[in-house]
Amino acid sequence: MTNFDVHAIRQDFPILSREVRGKPLVYLDNGSSAQKPQVVIDAVTKAYSEEYANVHRGLHFLSNLATDNYEGVRAKIARFLGAKDESEIIYSTGSTFGLNMVASSWLAPRIEAGDEIILTVMEHHANIVPWHFLRERQGAVLKWIDIEPDGSLDPQKVIDAIGPKTKMIAVSHMSNVTGAIVDIKTIATAAREKGVAVCVDGSQSSVHMPVDVVDLGVDFFAITGHKLYGPSGCGATYFKKERLAEMRPFMGGGDMIRDVGKDVITYNDPPHLLEAGTPNIVQMIGLGAAIDYMEGIGWDAITAHEADLTAYAGERLRGANWLNLYGEAPGKGAIYSFTMNGSAHPHDISTIIDQRGVAVRAGHHCAQPLMEHFGVSATCRASFGLYNTREEVDVLIDALELCHELMG
Repeated sequence: MTNFDVHAIRQDFPILSREVRGKPLVYLDNGSSAQKPQVVIDAVTKAYSEEYANVHRGLHFLSNLATDNYEGVRAKIARFLGAKDESEIIYSTGSTFGLNMVASSWLAPRIEAGDEIILTVMEHHANIVPWHFLRERQGAVLKWIDIEPDGSLDPQKVIDAIGPKTKMIAVSHMSNVTGAIVDIKTIATAAREKGVAVCVDGSQSSVHMPVDVVDLGVDFFAITGHKLYGPSGCGATYFKKERLAEMRPFMGGGDMIRDVGKDVITYNDPPHLLEAGTPNIVQMIGLGAAIDYMEGIGWDAITAHEADLTAYAGERLRGANWLNLYGEAPGKGAIYSFTMNGSAHPHDISTIIDQRGVAVRAGHHCAQPLMEHFGVSATCRASFGLYNTREEVDVLIDALELCHELMG
């Protein structure tokens, strides 16, 4: 798509035409979960109504059709992430599942008491808790890296923290609270020279910017479908081929085995080795449709639109001197977190502006170490997607002004 017409794009998303509390919906909670275009809804409906059967080994027509549709998404995800081989793409229920898989199936067998995992305070809990499991169960040491005053992460601080006992660096590509983008390539280059693996939570970045896992040089990269305008309950994780060969099975069941006997079992090859049980067939087909939709629009158009929206939202929010913004890193993504002077708690703000049809997220955003770093218990977060507009930013500001009048 050469010309980006946001109003035409909005027509692709049926939910955006509805009203909430008598007002047009202004959906600014995309960092939590994005809305779905009609093509995704249609793909899911068709898969259930015309083409559904269980996948793999069915032999009958519908099973073969469903298998082709389901497995065909793997190549789309590989292309979307810049992976060399589709076998490096492991299906999952989302980033949380993928990060836990890395922790349990790759790192756990390799870590000993006293070995270190480097984390940053900007991580989502999904990229914290799996590593805490290894701290609790195997004596791993978690080394924490603070962010800069503007919310950015200095890659050199991460690199300097690498020591002889460091086994893993786990880091987000983009903060789900501030939108700060991390220089993953610089971190991964230094880590590789020191024999340290890098696991990246790409939940936020993958919907806002093109990703090339080979160029980044990472070992693992997790994405989640519901933030990519796809269905909930689907996602994938990139495993560098060398790491994939080192994985032990994560779950046991169908598809991940070749033969099962009373005394011995024979495992399947990746990617199916790590995909036990009946998968989320239809959700993955829907994710494939979402990727097709985004690629049809094109990254140049998406990033240009979101950069304009981010700049305009920042200008309007900074113009409200009774708001406190958290994280103003250069080149940040389309996410703003804020609190309000006075008595208004973020939950109050969210509740009040909801009366104007504005949907934002309020709370700690599954990032409590970052909240502690900022010295707050919660913020409001407005997160934007490819279908949001400058006019919606204006509605947000008007709603916040009402809240300030009521509670400032």
